[in-house]
Amino acid sequence: MAYRDVYASWKSDPEGFWMAQAEKIDWDRPPSKAFFDQGPVGEWFADGLTNTCWNAVDRHVAAGRGDQPAIIHDSPITDSRSSVTFRELRDRVASLAGALRAKGVEKGDRVIVYMPMIPEAVEAMLACTRLGAIHSVVFGGFAAHELAVRIQDAQPKAIITASCGMEPNRIVKYKPLLDSAIEQSSHKPDFCVIFQRAQEAATLTPGRDVAWDEFQSGVEPAECVPVEGNHPVYVLYTSGTTGQPKGVIRHTGGHLVTLNWTMKNIYGIEAGDVFWAASDVGWVVGHSYICYAPLIAGATTIVFEGKPVGTPDAGTFWRVIQDHKVKSFFTAPTAIRAVKREDPKGELIGDYDLSSLQAVFLAGERADPDTIQWLEDKLNLPVLDHWWQTETGWAIAANPFGIERMPVKKGSPSVAMPGYDVQILDEAGHPVGPGTLGAIAVRLPLPPGTLPSLWNAEDRFRKAYLDHFPGYYETGDAGYVDEDGYLYIMARTDDVINVAGHRLSTGAIEEVLAGHPDVAECAVIGVADSLKGQMPVGFLCLKKGVENSDEQIVREVIARVRDQIGPVAAFKLACVVERLPKTRSGKILRATMVKIAEGEQFNPPATIDDPEVLSEISDALQGIGYPQR
Repeated sequence: MAYRDVYASWKSDPEGFWMAQAEKIDWDRPPSKAFFDQGPVGEWFADGLTNTCWNAVDRHVAAGRGDQPAIIHDSPITDSRSSVTFRELRDRVASLAGALRAKGVEKGDRVIVYMPMIPEAVEAMLACTRLGAIHSVVFGGFAAHELAVRIQDAQPKAIITASCGMEPNRIVKYKPLLDSAIEQSSHKPDFCVIFQRAQEAATLTPGRDVAWDEFQSGVEPAECVPVEGNHPVYVLYTSGTTGQPKGVIRHTGGHLVTLNWTMKNIYGIEAGDVFWAASDVGWVVGHSYICYAPLIAGATTIVFEGKPVGTPDAGTFWRVIQDHKVKSFFTAPTAIRAVKREDPKGELIGDYDLSSLQAVFLAGERADPDTIQWLEDKLNLPVLDHWWQTETGWAIAANPFGIERMPVKKGSPSVAMPGYDVQILDEAGHPVGPGTLGAIAVRLPLPPGTLPSLWNAEDRFRKAYLDHFPGYYETGDAGYVDEDGYLYIMARTDDVINVAGHRLSTGAIEEVLAGHPDVAECAVIGVADSLKGQMPVGFLCLKKGVENSDEQIVREVIARVRDQIGPVAAFKLACVVERLPKTRSGKILRATMVKIAEGEQFNPPATIDDPEVLSEISDALQGIGYPQR
């Protein structure tokens, strides 16, 4: 069946489509129907009873896959490799869940997981779902204040953490961060479980902290607790415009059904295959595609503790793919740009046997065509962009590799997936025609697996996503759909700039800059201008070993924009920088760069990878006359 047939079958009978997918999940009590018109946007499979951990772990042991690796841990930072079979994973998770239950954790309780990239992070998440407890994973090494805010909001009964996380040149001690966060929060957890890593032993707080191994000593393993289809699996906090993070909720039934669907239909992965998402469990990609989806599908997942470059070099991705026979690889465009910058000719790729690899999937930041083309040329494989959000939990638009490999249009994440009726709206909320830039919205109801609301914040959910365009979910992204139904994500809505009355996408300008042969990575922001309203400013990171001068490259990219977009872009300002300010998940902090350019006060975002880069951006802006005095 071709993609368009699959999409049409969903559109003609959404209820039947999703009920058929639900049959591929084990239920203690099957749902009576797919969609329930309750809550702000409806709920899926609400009256069914099931358990996430059973579907991700136990059922594969029952089906005879107990000896297959479930998790491969690969840490170039600690120079260690290990694997955990499905049977071992079941036993370890049941033991941890039993210990949590013995300390009073039960269905509906919250547990914060604050862990580095080790198998125990996945085990902690699964142990929560085994009991019906609701986990909230906080990115390991987040500052104490950010952890405190999440403790305050989620009100966890317990916190599961490790003694440390590992960065290429340093050990990040988690325990002092945890202690400070608990001190700052008025809510105090009943207890904390500490996994002691060999690289750094933490001092336990008597009466509150328990060591991972001793905690589980002599406990009775826990069985899977059936929960309703609309019972939350987790709350994942994503950044909010107010500074107060938004707790995205994920319901159990829809989460299981859709993640299972995506593995075969989007990523081409079946039981027994090896899948690698090079992300972190603290982000939504890590939830969906390190922990849950691969395991639900009976595939092997890789937990990677390293970086795309520097652990030890720009060949580490290819080494992991070779060593573990990865079939589908998922990473962020920013990671590939980092690899390309260090190894512009792709020479390291030739050192490895990548014969197992069938495709590379990109998401997290807009994938510029130049980066996709570079990787396609070096790997001679499909490189497929796809687009989704923390809120949706899985792809809104993708090239459905497992259904059919559709033609790639570089710059587009391809087409809407079943469940998503994507529309481009003008500012009044009216759909616009092909090729017209507008706000990207999804006609309600949202498909299973997406957010039904925000944790303890339904009014905020409505205001943030539903009120602006009644009847639609507002994505916050801007773009257009072409005549073939391919979607183009051009910018966050906030990044569509207005230059002398012309609406321009910063993403379109970035695309032109990225096409310059000396540019490894770039960003464009719009800054206030008294004459034109806004003016675009470009930031260029250059490839290693570039011979042309910075001034020459700036002149050339300005000419490229004039030639390819036109004088209407009014692109006259660009500067070369060593690096761009990013979050730890790789998103470029454009809004913060705008504040620096306009001389506004700001606090460095909690998610920033390295705050020192902001002073470098400030210096570069001053060199071209910003902020204007």
